[in-house]
Amino acid sequence: MDKNGGIIHRDVESLLGKPHSDSPTEVNSTGSSSSSHPKWKLKSIVTLALTILTSSQSILITWSKRAGQYDYSITTANFLVETLKCALSLGSLAIVWRNEGVTKDNRLYTTWDEVRLYSIPAFLYLLKNLLQYYILVYVDAPGYQILKNFNIISTGILFRIILKKKLSEIQWAAFILLVAGCTTARLNPSSERVLQTPFQGWLMAIFMALLSGFSGVYTEAIIKKKPSRNINVQNFWLYIFGMFFNVIAIFLQDFDAVMNKGFFHGYSAITVAMIINHALSGLAVSMVMKYADNIVKVYATSVAVILTAFVSFFMFGFELSLSFFLGSTVVSVAIYLHSIGKVPR
Repeated sequence: MDKNGGIIHRDVESLLGKPHSDSPTEVNSTGSSSSSHPKWKLKSIVTLALTILTSSQSILITWSKRAGQYDYSITTANFLVETLKCALSLGSLAIVWRNEGVTKDNRLYTTWDEVRLYSIPAFLYLLKNLLQYYILVYVDAPGYQILKNFNIISTGILFRIILKKKLSEIQWAAFILLVAGCTTARLNPSSERVLQTPFQGWLMAIFMALLSGFSGVYTEAIIKKKPSRNINVQNFWLYIFGMFFNVIAIFLQDFDAVMNKGFFHGYSAITVAMIINHALSGLAVSMVMKYADNIVKVYATSVAVILTAFVSFFMFGFELSLSFFLGSTVVSVAIYLHSIGKVPR
């Protein structure tokens, strides 16, 4: 973990009402201390993987649409994402059990007081994950990636409120630049309508940013509350609650369609690829939260703007306009300023 790991760990313990630990050093899932080089290498690999997976996310969702609509049930797709993530976590745990045996840090059995904490972020992730499908009805894939950068603002402010981390003047200035960059990138130079994204798209993007920021910070607080706990155990309980809430969503939103047309109606190879991509992205996010911090996840997803725009240019005929180029540049500068503007400890 980075040099601020001890401070982050103590902040999280305070948030969750636990006494401060004596040791400022975070330990890995086996309970042993890790050197900085392996942690840095793991962090780099996971962040790179998350960037690639996130770039593919909006592209696959857009590609899965037919005539601008989803032929499949988005609630069943989201349920399968949570199910696959849960299965992958159990598979990883089986390997750990085979190599290390069952210990107090990698066993599934734990107290209800610990397990119930995962219900809150699981519900927030449900709302956020379903909302992204509706946003992509109003915006294209690159526009979605641009608007997702509002996560930086919500995450930074919630870090300040929940984890009591101070934001520097440079970081606050970066927030203003970020808003300006996102707005510039969505300017419409070829129509009387000023912005390409309609009001509904902006409103949903802002709401999703708030959901993403709060769920990310809260999940990190839970995960880092017990740094020695195996990440796959923590993921398992998060995804179990995710499956539960998605079942409720299926009953509330798509029950008739599922009963009349079947659970997998409208599915295609692209839909399956999208589900696998979402599942792997979720696991990569949890790894970043475990071994880095949530703001690293936000930076990684921000780089996806360039990759998404490049791929969309060839696949969907996306117009790489001057406003998009300038807006993306401003967003990149804002992200850089936010990263270097941390308050020294």
